Amino acid sequence: MRAPEFWGMPPDNPGWRAHILAPISYAVAAATRNRVGRAATYKPRVPVVCVGNINVGGTGKTPTVIALAQRLVETGQTPHIVSRGHGGTIAGPVQVNERLHAAADVGDEPLLLAAFAPTWVSRDRAAGVRKAEQNGAGIILLDDGFQNPSVAKDYSIIVVNAGYGFGNARVMPAGPLRETLSNGLARADVLLSIGPEHAQQKFLDIWHNKIDCRHITGDLVPLATGMDWKGLKVLAFAGIGHPEKFFQTLKTLGANIVQANPLDDHQPLTSGLLKRLESEAQRLGAQLVTTEKDATRLPTEYRQKVLTLPVRLQLNDWSALDADLDQLTAQKPD
Repeated sequence: MRAPEFWGMPPDNPGWRAHILAPISYAVAAATRNRVGRAATYKPRVPVVCVGNINVGGTGKTPTVIALAQRLVETGQTPHIVSRGHGGTIAGPVQVNERLHAAADVGDEPLLLAAFAPTWVSRDRAAGVRKAEQNGAGIILLDDGFQNPSVAKDYSIIVVNAGYGFGNARVMPAGPLRETLSNGLARADVLLSIGPEHAQQKFLDIWHNKIDCRHITGDLVPLATGMDWKGLKVLAFAGIGHPEKFFQTLKTLGANIVQANPLDDHQPLTSGLLKRLESEAQRLGAQLVTTEKDATRLPTEYRQKVLTLPVRLQLNDWSALDADLDQLTAQKPD
């Protein structure tokens, strides 16, 4: 499902649809406020860092979790990742095994995350955290779950797309938010906005007076793989929160996008869809290209046919986050 266009309208002029849907949004906001206000049902023995969002849909949580996992491993920590496993059939808790599991089993994001740290899929997040603790986790990275009260969180990072911001600042269905901006930011330790410099400036221009927690910035940059994209004719497809960002990254690298196909977030890559895309690519003399996350959902027979463009989160300044993570891990029990 694609987000309605009016969700992206400015906060001072949210559009007539937002006004009509306001009563439902008030009810959703109240229900979320009541839910997150409950006492946590499980307090882990190790620190829990939640990477979540206030917006519905993709904001860059997965690259953020990857960056944190890599940073913690570099400093000698033993992070484990716990995810709900969106789109997977396994309820868990189960540790993701890339040799045994497919995206249809555990979800595309956990399958990608498992390459960087032990990753657990569990619809019951508390049960997933317990399993991670029992198997040697020194710190838990909770992928999503900011609005879920089942696990006590020691540190929460809210991720937002700098170019999109918080849309019209209304709670769904009147807008793109899961809860009110004020309530969400009040529970956050850090707000991470992801995007290039011009998008970061736009974000600050609109939202600076709403931010009452620490604000850090970063951007998604292509991973150096030795691939020369300049002039390459490509047919690109992406089923992520904001596929246009992927297409723009390809253009920045010099690729010649002859066709761009935005898909729904987590959309299944069926044989019919892939055959159509392959046929189009052959007709246009183009190479099929997709994101690293989408590649986890490719059937085996297409993995050699489709190029992948991996990206990684690059923070402009790690110092504040490093200090907070050091403090958290120093407090873990012996």
